[in-house]
Amino acid sequence: MSNHLTKTTNYQYLLCEIENKVAVVTIDHEPGNKLNTDVYLELNQLFSELEQNRDVHAIVLTGAGDESFVAGADINEMVDLDTVGMMDLTKITREAFSKIENLNKPVIAAINGVARGGGLELALSCDLRIASAQAQFAFPEINLAVIPGGGGTQRIQKVVGQGIAKELLYFGEFIDANRAYELQIVNKVVPHKEILTTAKNWADKLAQKAPVALRMMKIAVNTGANVDLESALTIEATSYDGAFATQDRKEAMTAFVEGRNPAAFTGK
Repeated sequence: MSNHLTKTTNYQYLLCEIENKVAVVTIDHEPGNKLNTDVYLELNQLFSELEQNRDVHAIVLTGAGDESFVAGADINEMVDLDTVGMMDLTKITREAFSKIENLNKPVIAAINGVARGGGLELALSCDLRIASAQAQFAFPEINLAVIPGGGGTQRIQKVVGQGIAKELLYFGEFIDANRAYELQIVNKVVPHKEILTTAKNWADKLAQKAPVALRMMKIAVNTGANVDLESALTIEATSYDGAFATQDRKEAMTAFVEGRNPAAFTGK
């Protein structure tokens, strides 16, 4: 069943459209789709709703316009905060990014332009990242006499290794989409006009997979990355058992034995 959502009265800075089990979430906050308290809270709320929506199996996250995915945090909000105020904002930021990273469904970042500071942190919270050829990436926080506060120092080194991470963090300079691909920050680079179509195509493919198996796969990869090998193998085995117990697994294996395509997966 298809379901369409345009900009709702519940969200001032987010647009969401759902079709064929894929949700496309667009951050629409001019200029540059910058992140502030309201955007973080809306992201947390909307992704919580999408997590519970059984008609959504995969999500694409992008920015409005042709120039920015997310051009960073809103410095105007931050400049006069005291330490306690910044601690509160950092907590809200962490909750939003962790919600996306640990969502029970795959999230694809369609990086249509600049991903700077908090924008790059947001992209790194997603499972997969597709970049427009005109996209640019940077952690410029050092130039503001601070460091990334939304997980950037930790997530980037898990992707590129500590040495390259320190280069990106210490210098705070932009890299282009091709360099980001070389460093495995993004999975694919496409012409700008193809960015959303490509991301939707990937999401469509994921939406046809068994949702519980995808959920268990994500748990095994994300959680296993943060523990020792034996503990990770235990997490994998438990996640495997969870996927094996589903009706979808029975149907998929039966179809394989019978030499036919499986029926549509139900998430049960």
